[in-house]
Amino acid sequence: MALDLTAAAETWLADDPDPASRDELRTLIDGLPGTEAELRDRFAGPLTFGTAGLRGRLRAGPNGMNLAVVTRAAAGLVAWLTEQGGTGPLVIGYDARYGSRDFAERTARVATGAGREALLMPGTLPTPVLAYAVRTLDAVAGVMVTASHNPPQDNGYKVYLGRELGGPAGDGAQIVPPADTGIEAAIRAVGPLAQVRLGGPGTLLDDKIIAGYVSSAAAVLSDGGPRDLAIAYTPLHGVGGETVLAAFAAAGFPPPAFVPNQFTPDPDFPTVAFPNPEEPGAMDNLLALAAAHHADLAIANDPDADRCAVAIPSADGWRPLRGDELGVLLADHLIRRGVPGTYATTIVSSQLLGRLSQARGVPYAETLTGFKWIVRADEDLAFGYEEALGYCVAPAMVRDKDGITAALTVAELAASLKLDGKTLADRLDELAAEFGVHATDQLSVRVDDLAEIGVAMGRARSNPPATLLGAPLTGVNDLLPDNDVLTFRTAAVRVVIRPSGTEPKLKAYLEVVEPVADGDVAAARTRAAAALRTLREETAAVLGV
Repeated sequence: MALDLTAAAETWLADDPDPASRDELRTLIDGLPGTEAELRDRFAGPLTFGTAGLRGRLRAGPNGMNLAVVTRAAAGLVAWLTEQGGTGPLVIGYDARYGSRDFAERTARVATGAGREALLMPGTLPTPVLAYAVRTLDAVAGVMVTASHNPPQDNGYKVYLGRELGGPAGDGAQIVPPADTGIEAAIRAVGPLAQVRLGGPGTLLDDKIIAGYVSSAAAVLSDGGPRDLAIAYTPLHGVGGETVLAAFAAAGFPPPAFVPNQFTPDPDFPTVAFPNPEEPGAMDNLLALAAAHHADLAIANDPDADRCAVAIPSADGWRPLRGDELGVLLADHLIRRGVPGTYATTIVSSQLLGRLSQARGVPYAETLTGFKWIVRADEDLAFGYEEALGYCVAPAMVRDKDGITAALTVAELAASLKLDGKTLADRLDELAAEFGVHATDQLSVRVDDLAEIGVAMGRARSNPPATLLGAPLTGVNDLLPDNDVLTFRTAAVRVVIRPSGTEPKLKAYLEVVEPVADGDVAAARTRAAAALRTLREETAAVLGV
């Protein structure tokens, strides 16, 4: 065991402001050499402040989320805001994960210690409420302490900019380069934490900010539309529950039935393996509730309520909609309502939105993956979505994905269709009959060693497939060196491969377009499903996974 590891740990321990973290590190130091692997991992390098801010495991040391790391991040952020000439307050929100409130309160004290006004949200609240507050309060920036849908042992630190530094399209949006590298440099320039001045607790906002969000969310819908809809809902142990119920009440819907043992925020997420509605089994309790209550619609938010998952009744029980299906349904609904502006999605989402937009004569944009890019597609954005269950239906209110306004909007659509004797499935069939079945799937490979992702990407680049589903490739698009994204195309197939930006995963996004012959959508769906299964196997072989 190298002496420099012990020295680094002792130096960090001496500067750590949290007694619990100091005790944690002292135990590891005293346990050497048996604890060398764990200690070395914690000091392998600092958490990098990127365009998603910080995200990592709750543990002591520079390669973890803890009070020392957050203090340094807050000091760097505040210094960068000052360097940029940013005025106005810093607004700070937090979810119910372990450490979230402490990290938020420390951020407020660092801000006030540097002479900047800090506004602290009045309790554990969804991420979209923080994004709304940045715009509404004309803040210079916002911080949301959350790890979204990550496992219980994680936490994170997300930064938004206000209009002054973010511009019109970035007002209340997540940071993008070069802001991330500028903040990262400012964080690295922070000296010993004992020299970081801590001020007062800042101003605790009252419930008016929540009431404003709820009122604005309800106003996203058309006045006087149908509201007869039976809804089952779960916040997956996150912080969305109370705000969602208030928003549905304000919009005039009957109260949704909710999964009782998932409604109260719980940082352990005890009923799910992963608190992500995309994960297998995560929505099982919700679907059982929906069936028992004969619901028309089942809705789940992820723990910070910026994502929205929807399931619909089918002949075989309840079927979760894919992110692309819900995205196109919402876009089609807003276009039918006459909502003007650009409709945007990402390079890994279905191509159907582009074809729908062209057919309806509305502007369309395609961006890199992530809502930080989607909301900047156009200042006059009408709607944006990504296949990972993120939807922005009201950019003038929340310039980010918002699982609550998305839930309201899909409920409005479902209630309107119900009045006409139709369902969301019927509307999907109508779109398929017009544009062909655009069937999508995802091959997601979780890794323990991030180097495995680079190996798989290198394998795909050096040995691309000659054919996919028996058809020759018509195009290969590699976005290196700027972005680690690789796309293969044929006339009816698209495969996009990239590393996840927030989790240790390699992802391949698969799409098959199957024409509908003689109006037989069901037959086209069957053919598309079979083709996707084969495409999934072929893609796995290309990646060697």
